[in-house]
Amino acid sequence: LTAMSLVFSLIRLNPAPFCLLDEVDAPLDDSNTVRFCDLVRTMSDHTQFIFISHNKITMELARQLVGVTMAEPGVSRVVAVDMEEALRMRDEKAVA
Repeated sequence: LTAMSLVFSLIRLNPAPFCLLDEVDAPLDDSNTVRFCDLVRTMSDHTQFIFISHNKITMELARQLVGVTMAEPGVSRVVAVDMEEALRMRDEKAVA
């Protein structure tokens, strides 16, 4: 939390065009993950965040998800989901 606080303080002081975060939420419990997500959401008005995460709470924050899956050994496949489009499709299916 201390390291993330320093990084976010520096970005808030001098906004960067983007910030890449690699599993910074991994050691956090759920309540601190929610705080982290709230901070990213607030700061994303000025900075684009690209983050690597396996945390479900953090992934729900994303507008675009990109993942790599291996359905069969040795064959990787990139999977991308536009969250707004996925929610729109879900709502259309619920109405039908």
